[in-house]
Amino acid sequence: MVYDLVNQSFVTTFTLIGFSEYPHLWAPLFFIFLTIYMVTVVGNLGIIVVIRINPKLQTPMYFFLTHLAFLDMCYSSVFTPKLLEILVVENRIITLEGCMIQYFFGCTFVITEMFMLAVMAYDRFVAVCNPLLYTVAMSRQLCALLIAGTYLYGGLCSVILTYSLWQLSYCGPGIINNFGCEYSAVLSASCSDPSFSQIACLFISIFSESCSLLITLASYVDIVVTIMRMPSKGGLRKAFSTCASHLTAISIFHGVILLLYCVPNAKSSRLLVKVATALYTILIPMLNPLIYSLRNKDVKETVRRFLHSKLHPQLI
Repeated sequence: MVYDLVNQSFVTTFTLIGFSEYPHLWAPLFFIFLTIYMVTVVGNLGIIVVIRINPKLQTPMYFFLTHLAFLDMCYSSVFTPKLLEILVVENRIITLEGCMIQYFFGCTFVITEMFMLAVMAYDRFVAVCNPLLYTVAMSRQLCALLIAGTYLYGGLCSVILTYSLWQLSYCGPGIINNFGCEYSAVLSASCSDPSFSQIACLFISIFSESCSLLITLASYVDIVVTIMRMPSKGGLRKAFSTCASHLTAISIFHGVILLLYCVPNAKSSRLLVKVATALYTILIPMLNPLIYSLRNKDVKETVRRFLHSKLHPQLI
């Protein structure tokens, strides 16, 4: 294939297109994304603080929820500030190093969250199916090991994928048709053979998604079987309530991820890719604290008492 002179020049910076095709939407999008980001940070920090201050919430389930809130806050912070920047300034440039760093952390947090949700499914399985052995089965050592494993695996996968992208050559004009360094958008800016990177991404994506979903599905199949055997409606309702929030979060997270990577790689689908990327990097991190706080009596009660103590300190 013969490239023109522009395409033969290698680049070390990229231009993020973002939503530049819709200039009339820049101002409303800025305020919408800023509001969502503020709610995300406040909501997830609130979840972490609430769990820390309430002794009743010092259980494995809330321990995992603390890390889920931390991950949501982190990977939202990887992409949203840059998106807000390119919505208000003319300069949409990001360096190659900056792009790789953004991709590395975004990939790490997303894969880690994928397995954090699977770990939480296993936790719900033990709580519902073996309630008398829950404290023993979910010991502090095991919880710490599960958390360390999710972070380690997420970081390892991210190192491999980031390295595979780093080894590629990128040619002018260096356009990334997204608001951040999402995998397919970065790959489309390359002018060298991306076979290794694509194979690595395909293997890691299929393996990670399959393992995460298998753990989750196996856990919930056992949970459903156990719930169906419960004689009392009260026990049935309590068992379902402990899993409903987690099932909601899992459905949204995996649904959006599958939507993003099932979209055909065509110019006509780039807007859909941007929307799907915005959903899992910006919207999902905001929804998780709302899902867990609105459906959790212990969390709501702790927030109510905390606010009451601040508004009426003389009554304490």
